[in-house]
Amino acid sequence: MVQQATGGQGTGIGELAARLAALRASGKARIIGLTGSVAAGKTTLARHVSDALRPGLTVETVSTDGFLFPNAVLEPQGLLMRKGFPETYDRAGFAGALASLRRGAADFPAHSHETYDIDPALARTIRLPDLLILEGLGFQPPSRPDRTAGEPDVLVYLDAAEADLERWYVDRFTGFWHAARTDPASFYAQWLHMSEPELRAFARTVWDGVNLPNLREHIQPLRDSADIVVSKDAAHAVHITEDRTA
Repeated sequence: MVQQATGGQGTGIGELAARLAALRASGKARIIGLTGSVAAGKTTLARHVSDALRPGLTVETVSTDGFLFPNAVLEPQGLLMRKGFPETYDRAGFAGALASLRRGAADFPAHSHETYDIDPALARTIRLPDLLILEGLGFQPPSRPDRTAGEPDVLVYLDAAEADLERWYVDRFTGFWHAARTDPASFYAQWLHMSEPELRAFARTVWDGVNLPNLREHIQPLRDSADIVVSKDAAHAVHITEDRTA
């Protein structure tokens, strides 16, 4: 039974959870990919959908951020400020982990937002659940008609207006900056000398120079090949707008 999630994301949570549960019941899905822009709310959506699916199903969620190359690899190549672009992901590791999970279990590395690097202490071993929701960036268009063991069975795209995405990104960046005041090891501590208006202006330049080009060039095109498209409005309510799984 799918439970209706509560909170600001609306009835679309239950709608998406019910669709994923039906796909699992029919044997069409075990691993769900969830992608969309930076700051779209993929982690929050994955958590709400997981809550709606339990206790009827065992569900695990994990972020693709763990498959980013470590900073020590990215920095010498000048890729540190391009995190999230396709070339910053360990695609072989990504595919290998999914293939291993299908055989029973796999190790999943993890990335820390606070240190802005891979953190070995956060790595997890996941045993094959009823459903795994793998959320983040780094996905490629699904293979059709037969998908490989190293890619999700179903790809969900979380869509939102660019203006909303920018606002959410700047707010999130500012939140990490505030938290850095009590965590000198935080990646965001390097900007503590700024005033908040200066910091927010800087975050907008990062959005314009890094995240918006990545969205338009590499992330948004996945919307057309995703199996399910979920739209999110300015108030964070979501609903399914495309379902190509039937």
